[in-house]
Amino acid sequence: MSDSISMKTVYKTIVLSDIHLGIKASKAKQVIHFLKHSKCETLILNGDIIDGWQLRKNGKWKKQHSNFFKHIINLISKSKCDEIIYLRGNHDDFLDEVMPFSLGNFKIKKHHIHYGVHKKYFVTHGDIFDNVTSQFRWLAKLGDVGYTFLLWINRHYNNYRERKGLPYFSLSQTIKAKVKSAVSFISDYETELVKVAKARRCQGVICGHIHQPAIKTIQGIEYMNSGDWVETLSALVEDVNGNWRIIFYTDWLREHEAQKACVKNTLLTELLPTNVAVTTP
Repeated sequence: MSDSISMKTVYKTIVLSDIHLGIKASKAKQVIHFLKHSKCETLILNGDIIDGWQLRKNGKWKKQHSNFFKHIINLISKSKCDEIIYLRGNHDDFLDEVMPFSLGNFKIKKHHIHYGVHKKYFVTHGDIFDNVTSQFRWLAKLGDVGYTFLLWINRHYNNYRERKGLPYFSLSQTIKAKVKSAVSFISDYETELVKVAKARRCQGVICGHIHQPAIKTIQGIEYMNSGDWVETLSALVEDVNGNWRIIFYTDWLREHEAQKACVKNTLLTELLPTNVAVTTP
């Protein structure tokens, strides 16, 4: 029996955003692993998948970044998803040159209307509702420099924490939670997105951009943010019954490995004679 047991979790929809391929902190390997062990009807790549801002400066394109798109191409070529939508974010704004683009079941666009099992959702990366990003581009890029510096500090600090057996600690998320202006910005950002969803006659809105995974109800509208794959490593998923939830990769990986071990033990039990006891290490 092979040591490799292929298991896929089936979803109706998977939403990923803010993978930021092209920067050191991007967790391309982890997101590929998640996608390889998941199956969905609709995959939405909701902006900032590629970090064009960093690639124009000192970013570096790695093999695992190419592997991400190899997997996406495989999904397209073998029709493993009914629909793959790539929405432009602020860091992959170079897509403006090719939008709108369509190739079979793969589309690149700015916004998208997603028809869930129970609700209609307005899907957007969200940067156009960030006044700093949309109106003060130079300030947004300055903020990006600061965020990149925080990630650099974070990486070295968490290497130290890992050696000490301590869990991951996000410096940037802690700062956002404690700075009143940042908290106010996030609240305003969410409210503006809810207004747009209402204007589009949608019952929900799905976004990314601010790296804050969330599912909440605001003014009767379901607000959902898929988070990021730089620090939180999170995704939004919709099951076949229309229920949405946030998946965090570390939790998903733990559950996936436990299920795989359970299946392996079950197979061993079925293969062995009934008088042979199965022991696990």
